Amino acid sequence: MTSIEPLNELKQLGYPEKAKGLSHFFKTGKGQYGEGDLFLGVKVPEIRGIVGKYWDKLDMTGVDELICSPYHEARLAGLLILLKKYEKSKDESFKEYCINYYISHTQYVNNWDLVDLTCYKLLGSWLENRDRKILYAFSKSGNLWQERISIVTCLYFIKKNDFKDCKAISDILLNHKHDLIHKAVGWMLREMGKMDRNELVDYLKPRYSKMPRTMLRYSIEKFSQKERMQYLKGEI
Repeated sequence: MTSIEPLNELKQLGYPEKAKGLSHFFKTGKGQYGEGDLFLGVKVPEIRGIVGKYWDKLDMTGVDELICSPYHEARLAGLLILLKKYEKSKDESFKEYCINYYISHTQYVNNWDLVDLTCYKLLGSWLENRDRKILYAFSKSGNLWQERISIVTCLYFIKKNDFKDCKAISDILLNHKHDLIHKAVGWMLREMGKMDRNELVDYLKPRYSKMPRTMLRYSIEKFSQKERMQYLKGEI
């Protein structure tokens, strides 16, 4: 089965006014991080409905057509179908194929929602008991989306009380210039703190005064107001 049917359904579900709003929200203007991206104006629950309907009918050629689409919602649908196929499969060779496909197509995983909804469930799951050097390569790639993948993938490990890569990759990205990385690193550090507050406190103590403000704010979001002010004022 090709991508024609799911793509047509996505187009039918689209709203021009919502597409305009999404284009603004995902920063598609000249020089912005989502420059040139095209939106149909489809809501995420509707996209998930398409995924549920087609994930087991669409072959990998059809999945590839969606993921390589110029439309943001089609790429999201394709990536979520890839994830679904990966999760449902018991064939290790097919699962490895899905991972290799994802890694080799990160140019289409090119906005923060596409990254955040897929990378930790795919790469995190696959890399749990494997060498994670690909994440370190991504963290140093100079590609914004690969860099975000490298840190957000750590969410899978964090939920397993495994914090080593989160801390190491956070160090690599600590002086990054883009706020999408500041937010992602701060988010992962906050998640680490939910699992083990002492790990976060120990990580922050020698670093918090050098961290970008947004990264720090995200990481201490669950602290008391008094503690947050102490960190923000440099009084720790």
